[in-house]
Order: sequence, then C-alpha cells, then structure tokens
Amino acid sequence: MYYGRGRNSSVSMSDSANVQIFGIKGSQATRAAERFFKERRVAVQILDLNKRPMAPAEIRRFTDRFGLTALVDTEGVAYVDAGLKYLRMSDAELLARIEREPKLLRLPLVRAGNRLSFGRDEESWKAMILH
Repeated sequence: MYYGRGRNSSVSMSDSANVQIFGIKGSQATRAAERFFKERRVAVQILDLNKRPMAPAEIRRFTDRFGLTALVDTEGVAYVDAGLKYLRMSDAELLARIEREPKLLRLPLVRAGNRLSFGRDEESWKAMILH
C-alpha cells in the first residue's frame, strides 16, 4: 500500500499511529470519534465491544492511566438499570461486570500508540493526531 502525500492522500501510518476506537457501533459518541478521525484522514480501527470484549490488558492500560472510577459512566442508563448505584463492588467485580456490559464505560475509549482518551474528548483526539 502506498502512503504518499498527494493532495488527496491520507495521513501516512508513519506520520501518526493507527487509532483504535473501543466503543459500541450504535453509540453517538463512538460515531463522533470515528467521524472526527476519518474527516482528518487518519487510519481508524473500530472495535465493537458488543461483538468482542476488550482484553484485560487493554482495560488495564486505561484504568492505570485514568483510574477505574473515572472510566465508569455512573450517570449512564446502563449503570442505573444494573442497580450499581446501590451496590458495593470490588474493582475486580466491577471489571468483570464491565467485560460483560461495556455500556458501563464512558465510551469511546481511544488509543493511538501510548496516547489514551475516554469519552467524547476532541482536545485529546487533536493531540493524538498532531503528535
């Protein structure tokens, strides 16, 4: 595949890391992230968490950076419907629950190399493609 820098060419893989978007296909925030990167002609890999859960090491990468409580969408419908507002759970139990129900996370989770972001965060996305 040629990654030239012509007028209509996309950003080359050597110029920016491949962007991975972990989200849910029908989610408005996931679609916004996909649109953001595609409009800037950045290679995007979308990982639908309804079809395939995140690997534990991948989840750990985000929790190590942001903390588990920051990643969980405590105001979301999935969190309230699951009754988690009234349950006390260990981090291990919550991680197991997230693997089964990805809608508990503030999606999308976006990774470009070592740069990470969660939720709809266009400032972080801009930093990912500029670096």
